[in-house]
Amino acid sequence: MSQSAKGMGIKVSAGGPYLVTGGVPLREARIHPEGPGYTWDPGRALPQSETYALCRCGLSHDKPFCDGSHRQADFAGTETANHQPYTERIDIVEGPQLRMGDDGRCAYARFCHGPAGDAWTQVATAQTPAEVAAATKVIDECPAGRLTRLDAQGNVLEPDLEPLVVIAQDPQNDCSAGIYVQGGIPLTDANGETYPVQNRYVLCRCADTKNTPFCDASHVNIGFDDGHING
Repeated sequence: MSQSAKGMGIKVSAGGPYLVTGGVPLREARIHPEGPGYTWDPGRALPQSETYALCRCGLSHDKPFCDGSHRQADFAGTETANHQPYTERIDIVEGPQLRMGDDGRCAYARFCHGPAGDAWTQVATAQTPAEVAAATKVIDECPAGRLTRLDAQGNVLEPDLEPLVVIAQDPQNDCSAGIYVQGGIPLTDANGETYPVQNRYVLCRCADTKNTPFCDASHVNIGFDDGHING
């Protein structure tokens, strides 16, 4: 956990919402294609609070916030994700100048693509300082934390990110995306066990993921719409 995330946390409640505590800033943002890459565009303003509950059943009439709809729907939301540390889940991609970890948890945010190609292609070919910088950018901007840079000893090298929860929208795919969490905010499961802390991860809010509570891009397949894709 980063120093700035101390006192902050997200709790997966059994059959209910994500409970966010510690005054974590909340934003909405839209995934925006820019040339061959992607950027974040600001979304609508959201109310800020010391604590708040975010819908994960996909049924709230006040998205992204929970309104109790999970009770009427008898939502289970049973967690299926494992608690293995990131470095025990990854495949390692070796390049001439960079090593990249890949744990396969894709939220289909597409920030792993840039002018020089996708992250895998860039790692395999990057040699000059400019090429290494470009590859580093697409690795470090993966919201799901699927991709990370590794040093020679296999330690994860991460960008310094301020704690933030982002309600993501994906107008290009005409759907609402997951909940992007950055800054090493601890995530606790419904049984009270904390997942290994990661600097970046994306939580599901469409209730269709097969890797609960983490997003697996199912929102794209089902066309999940929280009513605010374009504003």
